[in-house]
Amino acid sequence: MPDAVEANPPLRYKVLILGGGFAGAYCAKALGKLLGPKAVDEVALVAERNAMVFHPMLAEVAGSALAPQDVVHPLRQFCRNVDVLQAKVQHIDWQGKKVIVDGGRFTRNQTIHFEHLVVTLGSITDLSRVPGMTEHGMPMKSVTDALRIRSAIINRLEEANLASDEEVRKRLLTFTIVGGGYTGVETAGQILDLVKGAKEFYANLNNTPARVVLIHSRAHLLEEIGPELGDHAQRVLERRGMEIILNSRVNEATSGRITYNQTNSIGTHTIISSIGNAPNPAVMDLCRQLGIEPEKGRIPTLPTMQVAGHPTLWAAGDCAAVPWDDEGEMKTSPPTAQFALRQGTRIGRNIAAVLKGEKAAPFTYRYMGQLATVGTREAVAEVMGYRFSGFIAWWMWRTIYLAKLPGTARKLRVIFDWTFELLFPRDLALPVAATPDPMPSVHFEAGETFIEKGDVCRAYLMVRSGLITATAPGEEDRHYGPGSIIDQAETENGLWKRNLTAVESSDAIIFRGRMLELLKGGVRLVPGAAR
Repeated sequence: MPDAVEANPPLRYKVLILGGGFAGAYCAKALGKLLGPKAVDEVALVAERNAMVFHPMLAEVAGSALAPQDVVHPLRQFCRNVDVLQAKVQHIDWQGKKVIVDGGRFTRNQTIHFEHLVVTLGSITDLSRVPGMTEHGMPMKSVTDALRIRSAIINRLEEANLASDEEVRKRLLTFTIVGGGYTGVETAGQILDLVKGAKEFYANLNNTPARVVLIHSRAHLLEEIGPELGDHAQRVLERRGMEIILNSRVNEATSGRITYNQTNSIGTHTIISSIGNAPNPAVMDLCRQLGIEPEKGRIPTLPTMQVAGHPTLWAAGDCAAVPWDDEGEMKTSPPTAQFALRQGTRIGRNIAAVLKGEKAAPFTYRYMGQLATVGTREAVAEVMGYRFSGFIAWWMWRTIYLAKLPGTARKLRVIFDWTFELLFPRDLALPVAATPDPMPSVHFEAGETFIEKGDVCRAYLMVRSGLITATAPGEEDRHYGPGSIIDQAETENGLWKRNLTAVESSDAIIFRGRMLELLKGGVRLVPGAAR
């Protein structure tokens, strides 16, 4: 009797690559090229999105200088002869040589088996270390983030043009960026360009200046590139009207204020965070399985990018601490794009060699330098030990990164967009309205009165943490702690009957839209729990 055939056999590959960033994509591209058409049955790339983001140009999407499709490249077109699987890594089972992934609503908990595993998973965004930042700060990591920031800026301009209260208008026209590294500085420069260029089209904003504020915890901007160029970037940005606050740490964020250095604050309705990266949980779990100590959240590797004691486990990019010979001095490779793409290519070549019975070669790279834009026709650069600033650095930035951008069609689109930007104002259209979160989270600082008696009731609240007090003259105060719902008991004829004030730093969930209608109709999640 013939052996039974498994009805739905799990996916199996000789090489499984986790992560669709520079390291993972270039590893897959190298393997596809070296192994040829047969690689599609032997090599798979797992990525959360089916496109690779070209991060050096991401800030220009937020600033409406480039279209989002200009900075992404489809992985299926970039990684020829490789099976691309769109899914999120849930768990790596090293002992069982399998990975559990989530492909979406209809493909949960899919299992993929492997012989060689390449881990290139990037860091995740974690803003929770600053109270209120998760609820009110916008990260800058993906194309979705960049589009969200662009939409938020334009919406703030629209609201400011409508607002009659001068204090509200000032908060709407104050844009705060946290973090003075590459992402923060480049994003701040693009936002400054967008806001300055857009204001002339808003008739009611002529007499209210817009503020773009950059808060950085260290003494110099762009410390990776050196204090001299960082200070030059600061002078350029300040000359163009940006406010820069150094040696300052953000302590708290709310919907209308950001607090730094404990006692200082800025009224703002727009907070953008370029900080808050955390190691990928799947990477940390893998380290625990292997019994190895991560180096600042990164997997330590051999110079060949194999993990010691595990010749079929490879790591590169942001999640890997790869030894690097910098002109005779051994260092750990920095988590930058120029290293990631070269590490990915080397891993691809190494795995192809190992599959043929050959030895893997160590990672080597001659450091070329770094560049950063700081706004219109201004940049700073350190190339081959030489430092440049101003227009020539800006020209170098555009030339170098245009050459590195994958795909001829995208190169041409970027050239056209850059040319149009020189001749025409930036696009201010918002063709698609953002989908509101039906139950967003909010944060209130201690002493903040966020609802006043007589305000129109547009939402109810459930307290997650802290303490909120409802007060009215001549009436006994009501206190709402964790788990309490603040709902129709505090309203009358659609208006709030009391002031709502956070006694201490507090977090709450907002119920609005359909959920608000259900609650108004008498549906109660939990008792009011006032005390």
